[in-house]
Amino acid sequence: MKYMLTWTERPQGSPIEYENAQKRILEVFTQWQPSANFKIELFVIRVGDWGGYMMLDCDDPTAVHKFCSMLPAFVFEARPVIPIEDAVRVELESIAFRDGLKRQSS
Repeated sequence: MKYMLTWTERPQGSPIEYENAQKRILEVFTQWQPSANFKIELFVIRVGDWGGYMMLDCDDPTAVHKFCSMLPAFVFEARPVIPIEDAVRVELESIAFRDGLKRQSS
């Protein structure tokens, strides 16, 4: 399953708390190694902001949850996603199904 992760920094408080949180985030993240089933396809940070996006492929939702739990200074959203061609195909199938239904009389 492919996931799009997005994150933003939680409010920390004073400037020194933000600085300490940034140091801790980098300390934790630089020592993290993704598991074999956690395949990162895109990993970007929003310029001038404390957040970003990660597109990944992972067959274990607990591995995704574990990653999000590793950095509690951030609010994460993990959204399962599918390729646009798959979405269009099933939408067309749904439309054909609806169009093929008999109308019930009122």
